[in-house]
Amino acid sequence: MTDDLPDLPAAADLRASDADRERVAEQLRDALAEGRLDMEEFGERLDATYQARTYGELAPITRDLPGARAVAPPSVSLVKGPAERGGWAERIVGGQGSSTWGVAVMSGFERKGRWTVPERFDCFAFWGGGELDLRDAYFAEREVTINCVAVMGGINVIVPPGVEVVVRGIGVMGGFDQREEGEPGEPGAPRVVITGFAFWGGVGVERKLPKAERQRLKEARRQERLERRRARRELGRGH
Repeated sequence: MTDDLPDLPAAADLRASDADRERVAEQLRDALAEGRLDMEEFGERLDATYQARTYGELAPITRDLPGARAVAPPSVSLVKGPAERGGWAERIVGGQGSSTWGVAVMSGFERKGRWTVPERFDCFAFWGGGELDLRDAYFAEREVTINCVAVMGGINVIVPPGVEVVVRGIGVMGGFDQREEGEPGEPGAPRVVITGFAFWGGVGVERKLPKAERQRLKEARRQERLERRRARRELGRGH
């Protein structure tokens, strides 16, 4: 059982984890089995659970259920990564990066998987494209800079949830994607600064869950749909 949600706006605004959503889903299944929720309300609340992004959005879903276990943010924010690592501290390793540059001239490059992002990574794309996937990466420093030059080409940067993103690039008949900028980072998470120049090209930034976590969540939702179908069949037999 977790502690009660602290009465602080900052706590309510913190992002919830998949484990938090699964705990709420379990409470809803218990309430359905006890007859506290009908199937329609169970389905609505379950959908809201999997769509919730923060603790503030999760808390009201089970607030009216007796004995509900409140979902509270952890004292230290954890993000799953390679080998289910415990937290950000284990992903900021210091030292040198395993790769410091990437070039695509009428071709492409990519960096993904368990690689170490250096304090500064320089990349260039001309009539080509590059992809930097940081979801399972280690970081040489708490703050890293990715300098991108895209001339009639494109570079895409993928970051995991919890990482702070700052975009400082300049575009001339091109652009830098700033949609992921402004979201505060989790405690201890790296800060990724994206700089550079785009001419008739672009630099994109995406925030995605690690592939293994996405597959786990997809499987959990599949199991949830199967349970809902079984529950509907059981209710139908009861009538």
